[in-house]
Amino acid sequence: MKALDELTFDNRFARLGDAFSTHVLPDPLDEPRLVVASNAAMALLDLDPAVADTPVFAELFSGHKLWAEAEPRAMVYSGHQFGGYSPQLGDGRGLLLGEVYNAAGEHWDLHLKGAGMTPYSRMGDGRAVLRSSIREFLASEALHALGIPSSRALCVIGSSTPVWREKQERGAMVLRLAPSHVRFGHFEYFYYTKKPEQQAELAEHVLNLHYPECREQPEPYLAMFREIVERNAEMIAKWQAYGFCHGVMNTDNMSILGITFDFGPFAFLDDFDAHFICNHSDHEGRYSFSNQVPIGQWNLSALAQALTPFISVDALKEALGLYLPLYQAHYLDLMRRRLGLTTAEDDDQKLVERLLKLMQNSGVDYTLFFRRLGDESAALAVAKLRDDFVDLAGFDAWAELYKARVERDGDYSEEQRRERMHAVNPLYILRNYLAQNAIAAAESGDYSEVRRLHEVLSKPFEEQAGMEQYAQRPPDWGKHLEISCSS
Repeated sequence: MKALDELTFDNRFARLGDAFSTHVLPDPLDEPRLVVASNAAMALLDLDPAVADTPVFAELFSGHKLWAEAEPRAMVYSGHQFGGYSPQLGDGRGLLLGEVYNAAGEHWDLHLKGAGMTPYSRMGDGRAVLRSSIREFLASEALHALGIPSSRALCVIGSSTPVWREKQERGAMVLRLAPSHVRFGHFEYFYYTKKPEQQAELAEHVLNLHYPECREQPEPYLAMFREIVERNAEMIAKWQAYGFCHGVMNTDNMSILGITFDFGPFAFLDDFDAHFICNHSDHEGRYSFSNQVPIGQWNLSALAQALTPFISVDALKEALGLYLPLYQAHYLDLMRRRLGLTTAEDDDQKLVERLLKLMQNSGVDYTLFFRRLGDESAALAVAKLRDDFVDLAGFDAWAELYKARVERDGDYSEEQRRERMHAVNPLYILRNYLAQNAIAAAESGDYSEVRRLHEVLSKPFEEQAGMEQYAQRPPDWGKHLEISCSS
């Protein structure tokens, strides 16, 4: 394990030059203090977990100190925001401190969010507040634990620095890790500003560093785009299967690697609602839960437009045509496993859709239903879950189909069924009210709840002794929290 001064930097994106990013030093926070750190994320950098408790840790990730080898850069990009094109966005409150490579040869961006103003801050102050930093930290690590591709979060550093949002809050910084922070919007920026040389350089950078296997294909850029399509199809399938709502699927918030990042007004479903809108600023419901699938395709189309200098339109259309079938295959595979099924039948899609329609009309807790469905035999489980539904006749009809489907699936013991289903159906998810409770305690100076919640969410599929309160349905107030982009 390494100490903080033993990290090895290789700042590949910074070497692209000033056309791609601007050198900016972080603006330090006052009286920095550690709120929470992820041992699992620290391991990606080969860091000894004990360094999180040292003063220099908080100083490095609050802008007070910097490695000599670091090259902090604010990245420039553009993007479609709520369907309209914004010609220049960029890291308005984030900084790419540099890229660290570990003993396994992996490169990880160190991206500091809340580091102060940059040339791309527009009307913003460049800061992040404690509540948004805690939410991003918890979401990054929780999604990873669920098996959903995501950026990671190393730590949150709190401070006494005042920051104004709807009210005065305290500033904080969250250190984010990802193999790359290049977005769809990077390609859009150079395409629409008509800078073909820089766009080609960016494409070569992404291809060589992140999709090297595509170099072996006859058309490397097309192969790369196909891989991006597949990764996004799989990621969004997992969002839908686990009830995750991103909230702001602008193209500048879409990773070129097909991982979840730029967490804002996200939420996991409590009661199942296909039309759920987690961002109270999304008045038209563009990024509602059910719209995430078509918006994923829309965003890939926007990226495809930006890649027309390298790939023919016909080839791009053909690759885009893979998105929905790939999404459906990934989604149905995961939903079969969530239902405890090990084989495939033609009517499985209808079985899933029928269940979700019944859940929609009954206010059934999405996470707990699937968890309890695997607690015992199919017959006993559906008998106990029956009272959660309003349409009893409809549920009874579905239950008969489900029990017959399980019977056809194979001969396995109740214990085998439970182990298999519990391995894919979490008991603990990041419900908004749990995050809010942790944030409220942290804002009063008590970080123990944030740390406890992070620990619980790091093992979402395992029943943890004494943690029953994290596996409960939310109180009524917890279902009606308003979350905005500033959250």
